[in-house]
Amino acid sequence: MRIELATAPGSPERPNEDWVSGALPASGQGGVLVLLDGVTPPRGDDGCVHSVPWFTARLGGALVELSGSRPDLPLAEVLAEAISRTADTHRATCDLSHVRTPQATVVVARWGERVIEHLVLSDSVLLLESSDGTVRAVLDDRLDRLPPGSLASNEIADATVRNKEGGFFTAAADPSVAVRAVTGSTPVAGVRALAALTDGAARWTEVFGEGDWAGALGLLRKAGPQGLIDRVRELEDADVEAGRVRLRRGKTHDDATALLVELD
Repeated sequence: MRIELATAPGSPERPNEDWVSGALPASGQGGVLVLLDGVTPPRGDDGCVHSVPWFTARLGGALVELSGSRPDLPLAEVLAEAISRTADTHRATCDLSHVRTPQATVVVARWGERVIEHLVLSDSVLLLESSDGTVRAVLDDRLDRLPPGSLASNEIADATVRNKEGGFFTAAADPSVAVRAVTGSTPVAGVRALAALTDGAARWTEVFGEGDWAGALGLLRKAGPQGLIDRVRELEDADVEAGRVRLRRGKTHDDATALLVELD
């Protein structure tokens, strides 16, 4: 088994709000991957004295620990408990009911001798490569199904669709959001690789159309996670130089993180 990962900030002037980890148990059987994409708040009050990287580090750490130490818990329950633990660490100092309290997208995968369990919440992606080379993308596509104009401004999104029925959901301070995640399982015998991408890295496929998800995993295998991120940066820079506007939600460069797990 081999695990390779890379992450890069969208701007050297801002901290990277992504968080990623891969873990192997001491028994040598199975493993866990966790990938988070912290949501950048608009300028102004978000009700919290802590930064988004503070939040993603604590939520990510709780997810890794619980995923590895509690194999009896389904991943949705793992996420709910991790959210509760993280909320408890700053409940006394922060307004956790604020719509912009620190929050993140989530990808978790956990594998053992028989199955690979997965959980995806919001717009990061998990890729599963089968033994015959077929690649399946596990996606939470709620952002793509929002009513027109829902994301026209932060104010509109916060009032109408952020963590609301008929909108989209992220991991913030409410553990009940865990039931909104896309979950499932796959026999481990039929999978030879897994990959997880934040939307900043998934731009290679989703924004620039350089290839499908199988192509993205192939590039990860050939060039490594850093190679995929470097290629995304080249494509972003080329768009800016050509005066094209294809980038989602106004960011020329976004934090980008990728993780590849080769099971064979």
